[in-house]
Amino acid sequence: MRIQLKRCLYLFMIFVIVTVLAGCTNKSNTAIEEVKVESSQYEKYSDSMFDSFDTLIQVVAYTKSEAEFKQYFEQIHDRFLELHRLYDIFNSYEGLNNIKTINDQAGIAPVKVAPEIVKLIQFCKDWYVKAGPETNIAMGSMLSIWQDYRDMASSNPAEAKLPPMEELQAAAAHSNMDDIIIDEKNSTVYLVDPKMSLNVGAVAKGYATEIVALEIKEAGLQSAIISAGGNVRTIGKPLDGVRERWGIGLQHPDRLTVTAEENLLDTAFIEEASVVSSGDYERYYMVGDKRIHHLIDPNTLMPADYYRAVTVVTKDSGLADFLSTVVFILPFEQSYAFVESMEGTEALWMLKDGTIKLSNGMGSMLKSKNASSMD
Repeated sequence: MRIQLKRCLYLFMIFVIVTVLAGCTNKSNTAIEEVKVESSQYEKYSDSMFDSFDTLIQVVAYTKSEAEFKQYFEQIHDRFLELHRLYDIFNSYEGLNNIKTINDQAGIAPVKVAPEIVKLIQFCKDWYVKAGPETNIAMGSMLSIWQDYRDMASSNPAEAKLPPMEELQAAAAHSNMDDIIIDEKNSTVYLVDPKMSLNVGAVAKGYATEIVALEIKEAGLQSAIISAGGNVRTIGKPLDGVRERWGIGLQHPDRLTVTAEENLLDTAFIEEASVVSSGDYERYYMVGDKRIHHLIDPNTLMPADYYRAVTVVTKDSGLADFLSTVVFILPFEQSYAFVESMEGTEALWMLKDGTIKLSNGMGSMLKSKNASSMD
């Protein structure tokens, strides 16, 4: 898996913002929530990793001891590493069949894989039917062309250009989701089309985060934030004896270099839920004065051009990750209607002109609408 410098900087900022909002500092020039804990049997600890999903993964948790936190963190770390290898589309690992193995065997033979892969792919197929074609994991061949042009632009910005449309169209012809054959009984996946390639980047990180959150909660962790490159999943509420909800900073697309409150788009207060944002500021390159980002509309095969950013809030982190791409690619009226049709899902849209739009229930979570962590 690969990552660019701009995204590294963005993810570093997410790390800082989540740290601040989780109450990991009381410095008046950065902290959004000043939390004074009179007494609590729990203490707050944090740690991070940067060896899974090519992103910074941070864990903030309240536990009764540092030793307890370290035990949970080690389990979280190990599981993320395992899921990273399973969902990797770029690298092979000795003795392990992963998504890359499936792609390498396209049109040749079914591949026996771990249940976590079968379930992820079935999840994507099911939600493709429910939500529409905007998130299509079978478009790997077309998306790899865009990845190559982003990489070339990163190496030589002066020569940055768009891929030829005919090349994109030829690759997109090999993206029929029905050509992904899953045999759950035998735990195999087969790509019928030899020119098809899976790309699970729109959902794998969130899906993995949800797996980890559920497993670590089952192991006994009651109060935590897991932030996987800005895909935020909370467990319970902050056990500081004060707050009822976690405060999650929403990154402003144009303010990526500072973390003071005024430079956030807003703050969302949540408990036992996920917050996932998608935007044109995450992975992109410039062609002249045009920002060419990574969120590709399957209808035009070009970057979607309705918003600067969207944020989706729902309980399941895998679903939030999947839906954030759908919500970003659809034009606003369709996008809004789609979110309103989804029970337990809310969204925020930042339009190209900076206008903010909210779903009906989103305002009740936002600091700008007088929500707080004490509610």
